[in-house]
Amino acid sequence: MTLRTDITIPDHAFLRDEKILFRHCDPAGIVFYPRYFEMMNDTVEAFFDHIGHPFEQLHHGGAVPTAQLEARFTHPSRHGDRLRFALWLAQLGKASAHLRIVASAGQELRMIFRSVLVLVDAQGRPCPWSGDLRHAFKPYLKNEEE
Repeated sequence: MTLRTDITIPDHAFLRDEKILFRHCDPAGIVFYPRYFEMMNDTVEAFFDHIGHPFEQLHHGGAVPTAQLEARFTHPSRHGDRLRFALWLAQLGKASAHLRIVASAGQELRMIFRSVLVLVDAQGRPCPWSGDLRHAFKPYLKNEEE
């Protein structure tokens, strides 16, 4: 799928749909920007569930914090809009995963997130992704120039 920007969503991206509810909106009737961060995090958690490694399991004895996050909002979303979130990996490091998450309504891009997650142990030190998790990530990996 190609959107009306320079972003092409890979065919193998993880997809999640969400309807914009009243609770997501400010008094002007558009999505209050912090709600996009919640939706982005919901997409990340749904992705980890989808690949068989739920966040709640990864957080036993460690965590997967966001080390870096960049957001760009391209068009407002309104109550009742149906957004499609697409997530893929742009790069996979030893203990990090560089994610791309975009939301669109039809062919109109609404927001772009560039996020870096890091797997850490109970002391907060980076630790390598397990072989099983690396294998689960592979179908969603699309290497990009940073």
